Amino acid sequence: MTTDSTDTVKNLGAPEARLAHPITGHDSKISGKTFQVLEFLLGKEHFAIDLFDVREVVEYMPITQLPNTASYMKGIIDLRGEITTIIDLKDRLHIPVEGNRKNEDGRFIVLDEKLTGVKTGILVDDVLAVSTFEEKDVDAASTAGAGDDEAILGIIKKKSRDKENEVNELVIWIDIRQTLSILEKKA
Repeated sequence: MTTDSTDTVKNLGAPEARLAHPITGHDSKISGKTFQVLEFLLGKEHFAIDLFDVREVVEYMPITQLPNTASYMKGIIDLRGEITTIIDLKDRLHIPVEGNRKNEDGRFIVLDEKLTGVKTGILVDDVLAVSTFEEKDVDAASTAGAGDDEAILGIIKKKSRDKENEVNELVIWIDIRQTLSILEKKA
């Protein structure tokens, strides 16, 4: 990742070879049976989206609210002279808001404009990392209890160390394309 001179924006979308994703079928940069995701927090839950659906990560800035819009539409921001629509992903995914966490502590993940046709960002609590996983790290069967929500691709089992023990951290992998298409249908 590179940062601009203000250290507030991280550019992520380096153009490289894209192939059909092994699980989603969408275009993604993959190498063999690996894929890359951007990990982030929504409340206490750990989520991930395909890295190549992301243009950049931006520090929080004031949001101008628009009247008569759906609750998940937080409003718009002026991102270097371009109007960018901000979607509250917690509202869309029905994740409870923690009492002590403020939107001002969050970040915006600005999505690739090809996904929506307009500049769009999602509000998240924090951006954690860019990670590479293998297909074997994803459990798609465990999302069966998610009901009709096709936005959940699977659960990534991320191995990490807790002192001297190896533990599996669970990361909910969502298809941001599907999430946004559902929002368009509701609008």
